Amino acid sequence: MKKIHPTAIVDKDAIIGEDVEIGPYSVIGKNVIIGDGTYVGPHCVIEYARIGKNNRFIASAYIGLPPQDYKYKDEETYVEIGDDNIIRECVSIHRGTPTGRRITRIGSGCFFMANSHVGHDCVVGDKVIMVNSSALAGHTTVEDNAILSGLVGVHQFTRIGKFTMIGGGAMVNQDIIPFVIAKGDRAKPVGLNIIGLKRNGFDYERIKAIKYAFKVIFNMGLKLEEALEKLESENPSPDVFDIIKFCRETKRGIARPRELVDE
Repeated sequence: MKKIHPTAIVDKDAIIGEDVEIGPYSVIGKNVIIGDGTYVGPHCVIEYARIGKNNRFIASAYIGLPPQDYKYKDEETYVEIGDDNIIRECVSIHRGTPTGRRITRIGSGCFFMANSHVGHDCVVGDKVIMVNSSALAGHTTVEDNAILSGLVGVHQFTRIGKFTMIGGGAMVNQDIIPFVIAKGDRAKPVGLNIIGLKRNGFDYERIKAIKYAFKVIFNMGLKLEEALEKLESENPSPDVFDIIKFCRETKRGIARPRELVDE
């Protein structure tokens, strides 16, 4: 059964799944699909969004509102959200732009803490954590299992690799390769996310291979292309192959450590 508070406003064409709860004073606007078991708390606004199952929008979340882009002229674009996400107070996730991807995508199992922001045309993977007041500018990509600490800001078109942790207050303006910890203004890798990798089941051999790739790319004095060719010639593990692929696809450049890191 649906449980919709009498003060909520739900567009007549919205598709609302089973066991959905919509709280007081929330507004469900045009072109919305909300999957089974989802909770929408008080004072939320949702429009132009396709939302999966068992999500929780705690309060005052703003989902699918127009992008903050002067070029946007009320075109029909969307937000797409997977399953089992927690979206806390005052989170904003803006829909895509017609000159971008036309859609902002959020994976499953993510946790968006209070006041965090996902800009237009972003792609956020699965099990991503965005801590309070962290923000993604438009067209940003955040891969699976990344953690953005409080007050992190990410420049548009920048990519954050999987299993990466970005330290509190960092300003990210270049791509951060997978599996590292990055800090600072402008954010640079300071080592591997060893604790995070172990918590996610990476064994000794996997971590050893990632450490070696980190050393080749950053600590041997090689140009990036030389480092990638060296790694490719050595029958890389799947994790190292992911690093190589990530580096080859960069458009803003790969952030490099400010000094050699002993990892």
